[in-house]
Amino acid sequence: MTTDKQLELGFNGTSARIFGRRREDRAARAQWWFAQMREAVANAMDWSAQTESRPEQMWMPGANRSLKV
Repeated sequence: MTTDKQLELGFNGTSARIFGRRREDRAARAQWWFAQMREAVANAMDWSAQTESRPEQMWMPGANRSLKV
């Protein structure tokens, strides 16, 4: 059997149509979420690249220890 349609299965002999409302709710939440993400991307600021910071030389305590053999 070959099909290009989505298969819907039920649980314990229960029809999948009982679960249809949950699927609609999930789809509505997903649509809302993706609309929010599209809006966030559309309203995102275009940050300019930072200039490279100057190198900082620092002293680390204990780094000047010598190994005694």
